[in-house]
Amino acid sequence: MSLLGTLTTSVSALDSFTAGLDTIGNNIANINTSGFKSSSVSFADTFSGLGTQVAATNTSFAQGALNSTGIPTNMGISGNGFFIVQDPSSGSVYATRDGTFSLDANGYLVNNEGYRVMGFTGGSAGAAPATLGDIKLGTPPNGATLQSVAVNATGGIIETYSDGSQATTNQVLLQNYTDPSSLVSQGNNLFTNMSSAGPLTTTLGASNAPAQGGLGTIQGGTVEESNVDLTQEFSAMITMQRAFEANARLLTVSDTVLEDVVNMKTH
Repeated sequence: MSLLGTLTTSVSALDSFTAGLDTIGNNIANINTSGFKSSSVSFADTFSGLGTQVAATNTSFAQGALNSTGIPTNMGISGNGFFIVQDPSSGSVYATRDGTFSLDANGYLVNNEGYRVMGFTGGSAGAAPATLGDIKLGTPPNGATLQSVAVNATGGIIETYSDGSQATTNQVLLQNYTDPSSLVSQGNNLFTNMSSAGPLTTTLGASNAPAQGGLGTIQGGTVEESNVDLTQEFSAMITMQRAFEANARLLTVSDTVLEDVVNMKTH
């Protein structure tokens, strides 16, 4: 290997390990981000065989712990699946594992960006929710007011009224993917590129109800925590740092030797 080849090799390694450290740093920064999924970088040698390059950045969709919040409209998924939310302004649809939901001024179930959670809606005391759309609270019986809202394991949103009656007015639906690694992060715990990830159903329907078809169950009053393993990240960071330092040393030595060779030729 020539000295110039050594320089090129060490520079490629520094670039690659910088990307690796950036990924680790992002994981650690999001240790407390609800529904966050950690990433890792894999490397490959270059086409010429001299040096290394980032082969892929892989996202781990392993289950995060469910943390109790005491907020009835918060939801955590135990098992497979993603919530589907829609931007009411643009109509854009996203997948997310972050169930930090609340009710807006119009009674819609929304995430922190105001995007509406999708599922079956329009239910009442005498009829199950069956209309696919944005989940919205129902209308209380005449003379009654809404007292509380609860979510069951199959995504049913149960409203309790001041007259003692109850109604399942909505049902949250989930979507799963054959290749979730193809989902693309858009920030704010949202993912796009769902069609390329292989949705198990082309449109949301009865088969997207939680607790069936391999989908997980929903735990109301909880939020899924980040799946970042801090011990693992620190271990990876130390390994990456040492590799970076070794290649930085190689670059310095190669530069020094090359300088000596140039000086020899000029004297």
